[in-house]
Amino acid sequence: MDGMIYLDANATSPILPAASAAAQATLSANFGNPSSTHAVGLRARAMLDATRACARRVLGASDGRLLFNSGATEGIQTAVLSTLVDLKARGATGGLLLYGATEHKAVPQALAHWNAILGTGCEVRALPVDANGQHRLDILREWAPQARLVCTMAANNETGVVSDLAGIEQVLQGSRALWMVDCVQALGKLPLELSRTRIDYAPFSGHKLYAPKGIGMLYVRAGAPFTPLIAGGGQEDGQRSGTENTAGIAALGAVLDALLAGGTFHDHATLENYRDRLVDALVAALPGLVFNMPFAQALPTTLNFSVPGRSSGDIVDLFDAAGIQVSAGSACSSAKAAPSYVLEAMALPDWRAASAVRLSFGPAVDEAFIDAACARIGHCGRALAGCSVSATRDVYPHDIEPAAVLQPAQWAAFFADHPDAQLVDVRETFEHAAGAATLRGRALYSAPLSRQGEFVPAWLAEQDHALVFVCRSGKRSARAAATLRHLGRNRVYHLAGGFALAGEA
Repeated sequence: MDGMIYLDANATSPILPAASAAAQATLSANFGNPSSTHAVGLRARAMLDATRACARRVLGASDGRLLFNSGATEGIQTAVLSTLVDLKARGATGGLLLYGATEHKAVPQALAHWNAILGTGCEVRALPVDANGQHRLDILREWAPQARLVCTMAANNETGVVSDLAGIEQVLQGSRALWMVDCVQALGKLPLELSRTRIDYAPFSGHKLYAPKGIGMLYVRAGAPFTPLIAGGGQEDGQRSGTENTAGIAALGAVLDALLAGGTFHDHATLENYRDRLVDALVAALPGLVFNMPFAQALPTTLNFSVPGRSSGDIVDLFDAAGIQVSAGSACSSAKAAPSYVLEAMALPDWRAASAVRLSFGPAVDEAFIDAACARIGHCGRALAGCSVSATRDVYPHDIEPAAVLQPAQWAAFFADHPDAQLVDVRETFEHAAGAATLRGRALYSAPLSRQGEFVPAWLAEQDHALVFVCRSGKRSARAAATLRHLGRNRVYHLAGGFALAGEA
């Protein structure tokens, strides 16, 4: 199962080769400061201007502000700050700050933060969604007269559900509320004509569409309130100070150029075909699978599903063992053991919200990639068939002294000093079936976490050689090793970072 099948593009994407080349050219040759007036600086300024002009064409933003920043989180802060500063200046405190119940957590957190800092006295309130993840326009209509700012998404990052922006805009006609639309998942996937809409603020992140992390954009409608989030040297025409990230902007420009030129990114029909093939593979591999999003109202590049009797962690571990990368809901929250708040807001059954898995791909993938992904998913299904799953992932206590940690860089020296050390793989049986149980050429002893009670007596009776516990990420192995040490076993270690980092030393 050589190679990686990366199906977590909504979390971040690989860098487009043209974007990487553009960034490298800027770092090595066109490295000037755009504020400098000599030739090198002027070339950097020309690149910024060309990228901004290209972005305006892609976004349909013929007027209004369009500034480069670090990404959508910064853009969200700027939009919220601009709104609340304007409210305070006009003495129009109080009212509602509305956000869709399925918004990215950056939105309600920013609303609460700046509302408290500025003392604007507004109420931060979640706008409910229906079972399909669509905003409740009837409730928005009721609340709109009191609204100061309405925050919605163009497309949801967990489910891919595309918002009814036209319906929201119609409801807001006649309302004085400002409107921010998180367009992070829309770029390259949905048509955008921002200047033709009522949208006041639209943040973007480049790393969701083949550009590097740390570069983004914010569109501000002409006439909408604006307050710079960062003051200083006056870069970006005083809208966002700090020397511009020219390498990131050049890379983003290459992606935007590709969007305009065509040929790199697939059309909607092709992406739907790719999705349908992945759906067929998942249904065949995972009996009882239920999809948590309406296909007709979602991006074709996002699938969200739950499998009865299998936790999201089980599926993520299974897929990762087979070289497929997916996530448990949003990457920003998947590391936390909590149900998906997005699916909870859609009032889906508890078991589906608690066991949701997100599979997402970018619009530049090709047919060979989809072929490989479907084959690998089939392999996962065969590995899972007939394998038991642990009844709980909390087999070991958390409040005991940790065992010794073995960093990947210490690997070679440790095993040179401990040639008889035994590697113990605590992954579950289905993970072994999906991926070979070897680590950098060394054989592993399989002792699934859910069955380790069977192995503890032998480990405690025999203390002659070192034990090194390992798992996918290092979390399960750390707890298993710590517990065994607590029970009295000497020379117990765990491999930090697990299989994910073991090859980096």
